[in-house]
Amino acid sequence: MIFDMKDLKRGFAIWFTGLPCSGKTTLADALTKKLGLLGYPVENLDGDSFRLAYGHALGYSMKDRQKNVSLAAHFASDFIKKSKVVTAAFVSPYRGMRQEARRLMEPHFVEVYVRCPLRVCEERDVKGMYRLAREGKIKRFTGISDPYEEPLAPEIVVDTDRRDIETCATEVMAYLAAHRFIHTPGKTSPRTAARLLDN
Repeated sequence: MIFDMKDLKRGFAIWFTGLPCSGKTTLADALTKKLGLLGYPVENLDGDSFRLAYGHALGYSMKDRQKNVSLAAHFASDFIKKSKVVTAAFVSPYRGMRQEARRLMEPHFVEVYVRCPLRVCEERDVKGMYRLAREGKIKRFTGISDPYEEPLAPEIVVDTDRRDIETCATEVMAYLAAHRFIHTPGKTSPRTAARLLDN
């Protein structure tokens, strides 16, 4: 999955998965900004916004979730073919649906597991969705009444309960640089180059 420099003309996708309120969207936004500062054309796909725009007719059954993620993966694949970088933040709770997304885009696909304990995710939930799910007012809520299947072999794991978003973003940037998904300035090492983007 290491690119030659000539392959950088083709885009790639960074797929963020994790429990609701784990920090996926915030981290994807941070990566979008950092990559933009390097001059990369970036398309950001956020699960909530994407569902409102394209998957609003879908529910939260396993089948409907699969359709929503599949649709997003096809959008991402089309952007990749147009030499764009995609940051995609989707709960995508089942391994099968994430594997389908990988098959569609590999080797231009980086899976980032945004790992965070359920307890911390609930504490962060300003909308009260977890509380409503525990009260039975929201059905099929991932982590409460619906399962989340942790990735078995993601490219990157970031622990957002232990590190702040900037640190996690730097870790992802370092991976992208080390595996030649992105250029780094001059002869600067990939990790140092990533850190230079902190701002």
